[in-house]
Amino acid sequence: MDASTLAGIVIGIVCIFVSMILEGGNPASLIAPSSAILVFGGTFGAAMAGILMKDLGGIMGVVKTALAGKVVAADNTVSEIVQFAEKARREGLLALEEAAKDVGDPFLRKGIELAVDGTDPQELREILETEIFSMKARHKAGAKFFGDLGAFAPTLGIIGTVIGLVHMLENLKDPASAGPAIAVAFTATLYGVMSANLCYLPISNKLKRMSEMEVHHMELVVEGILSIQAGGNPRVIEQKLLSFLPPKARGTRDSKAA
Repeated sequence: MDASTLAGIVIGIVCIFVSMILEGGNPASLIAPSSAILVFGGTFGAAMAGILMKDLGGIMGVVKTALAGKVVAADNTVSEIVQFAEKARREGLLALEEAAKDVGDPFLRKGIELAVDGTDPQELREILETEIFSMKARHKAGAKFFGDLGAFAPTLGIIGTVIGLVHMLENLKDPASAGPAIAVAFTATLYGVMSANLCYLPISNKLKRMSEMEVHHMELVVEGILSIQAGGNPRVIEQKLLSFLPPKARGTRDSKAA
């Protein structure tokens, strides 16, 4: 599990409260249920209005994905593809049919099965690239939802502040209540800005980054499968796939091979 997102959010919130305490403030003064309902509920409603209902069902899965941060290790995939290439070189492409059943990566397994079935290389590439395109669209919907939350939250916070100030102006006959009323009004702006910049936008960025990494991994798989299907030399295939990895990962892979 990649705890960077959760840890980053917690660190940001803790820093805000510590700063407030050092300034002599009381964190309890930030508790304003009315502001929370308006900002969080209103933000969710505004973002929900901009997506399809079928997309909404996968939001919890998107949150889980962002917090887990699980990405397939590309160097392990390179090793697996090279092993398939060596087996195909020795025993023929059809020998991969049984071995493909034990592959944990469904995308790699599907590609191997299509190659074994004798799918035309161009058609095989189109099938796999279409799947990559569909996955990118799904990921984009999740990242967009949290991006929308980050865009709407500060605006809803301002709306909450304006409502609070209007309410305060209605009660100018009681000057003693003006100060607390203004304080409560500005908690809405704080909720909006804080939630956008500490939660929604970071999660959106995390989802975009994870999508980029997964797409890169799948492109590696596509090149590996097509190279196996073409009967390429396993060592040449390995070097081609290593070009997808960062230099440090290539060094680790080379040391393992040695």
